Amino acid sequence: MKSYMQMSREELLSLKASLEEEFKTEEAKGLSLNMARGKPGASQLALSMPMLDVINSKSDMKTLLGNDTRNYGDWDGIGECRQLLADMMEVKKDNVIVCGNSSLNIMYDTVARSMIRGVNGSTPWCKLDKVKFLCPVPGYDRHFKITELFGIEMINIPMDENGPDMDLVEKYVNNDEAVKGIWCVPKYSNPTGITYSDEVVKRFANLHPKAEDFRIFWDNAYCIHHIYDEIHDKIPNILEECEKAGNPDMVYMFGSTSKVSFPGSGVSAIATSLANVEFIRQHMTVQIIGHDKINQLRHVRFFKDIDGLKNHMQKHAEILRPKFEAVLQILQEELKGLEIGSWVKPRGGYFISFNAMPGCAKAIVDKCKQLGVVLTGAGATYPYGKDPEDSNIRIAPSFPTPEEMAEATKIFVLCVKLASVEKLLND
Repeated sequence: MKSYMQMSREELLSLKASLEEEFKTEEAKGLSLNMARGKPGASQLALSMPMLDVINSKSDMKTLLGNDTRNYGDWDGIGECRQLLADMMEVKKDNVIVCGNSSLNIMYDTVARSMIRGVNGSTPWCKLDKVKFLCPVPGYDRHFKITELFGIEMINIPMDENGPDMDLVEKYVNNDEAVKGIWCVPKYSNPTGITYSDEVVKRFANLHPKAEDFRIFWDNAYCIHHIYDEIHDKIPNILEECEKAGNPDMVYMFGSTSKVSFPGSGVSAIATSLANVEFIRQHMTVQIIGHDKINQLRHVRFFKDIDGLKNHMQKHAEILRPKFEAVLQILQEELKGLEIGSWVKPRGGYFISFNAMPGCAKAIVDKCKQLGVVLTGAGATYPYGKDPEDSNIRIAPSFPTPEEMAEATKIFVLCVKLASVEKLLND
């Protein structure tokens, strides 16, 4: 196909007229398709339904240590659930605290605790003149919403195929005492799908922060969310790397079963150094009596161990793979060579990141909405909802069926083409 960049004005005008006719035809269909958020589809949720049968009123409700999950105790989670999530996150059980159904809640609490009480005895962030966070972009909108809520200044850090720009990360972290943290999704990143390289992980571990209370917020949300059986991305363990580098307290790792079992009723965990665990414990034992241990027991008895988790995730992959491939195939067939968009083929996670021509993302999202296809808002993958290039769009293929995804992607491609032609003609 001929690149739009090589077309004459007359060719672009003719193409625009043809695309507008196609747009009117699609608009008349009155479709309603949603690929805005990474929600598991109904068939994925059905995989975990037998979990609801592993515990009933006749069940033994005791842990392996004999503790009654119906009662108080085990504030940091029952031992077997801590072990399960430790194996999932590839860390030691002693470094894990199991919490409620949402790792986002733990991240929020961790930032809030740092604001109110400081970090392991440091000055509370709320008492400082300035607090800054580094934000690899494009990134996860809910991360950015947390730091925005607390009035923390966010700084964009560009991402490439290896992860964040580490020269820039080191420049800020090692020289600016106001930089207190960085958001990271290291494996199958949201939304780009890339996995941090070994070098990037090791450079993170070997940072020399100007601020003693600097922390890496390592959201390992997709650590076992592979799409392909034969390809599993691997990364060095950041807790181990930090310990080897003499920075054992520098990282908080987060994980959950939100997209493994039930998003609304999973279990989540934070993994960090023993010193950090002790400081968190001082706060949590005042904040709560303990999280839902019956749900923790339910998860352990259903999955049994890490092999059970991995086998379960293979079933998820079989459902997700056709949806991702439907999107990627149409993008390749319809847009390759046109020079109006680029994307990465992810090997795991929940998203496909699309980069349109600068200045086109909002127009594409708006046009898709006109045709009944709802996308994540343009700009959402950047702090403050402001994409400086107005280019990035996050596609979430998980919720619709493969057939619906194919239909939605064809509409998306139509809108990309039309918005791009309009941009070129206006320029």
